Amino acid sequence: MSLHDDAVLVLKGYEDQGELRQTYLDHLAEHPDGMWKACADGHITASALVIDPERGRVLLTLHKKLRMWLQMGGHCEPGDATLASAALREGTEESGIAGLTLLPGGPVRLDRHLTPCAWHLDVQYAALAPAGAVETISDESLDLRWFAYGEVADVADDSVVRLLEATRARL
Repeated sequence: MSLHDDAVLVLKGYEDQGELRQTYLDHLAEHPDGMWKACADGHITASALVIDPERGRVLLTLHKKLRMWLQMGGHCEPGDATLASAALREGTEESGIAGLTLLPGGPVRLDRHLTPCAWHLDVQYAALAPAGAVETISDESLDLRWFAYGEVADVADDSVVRLLEATRARL
């Protein structure tokens, strides 16, 4: 199964945000290359909010290009077999934390936003950090920092706050 086909199945199984979900499905139906950065009309991206529920905190990255505190995430790559594996790869690469596991139940949220490269149709997962996790800053980040749940709204935009709320509801 191709990554495109996996994305269609994942989105068909996602039961929230009906109108936005349909926008993603329409995009994939109209763009065979809609998974890839090369698709100038926008593309599916995958992200993961790294969360440590035991300590009531999330790990955010200060994105090098956007200069915003965000969850880990980015473009899908040819080696990604599934959207979930793309999100887990991005979470691991950008956090430096080995042993992340995705929260069961598929994507937590969808978020469509304009970036310098194109529209990103982000499929957002949550990744549980293992006990004793130690983060390492990647070259895509200016900083990595753990934030208590209550601090996120002070540093991040509404999309990250909504992702945290949806993740906490699923926990």
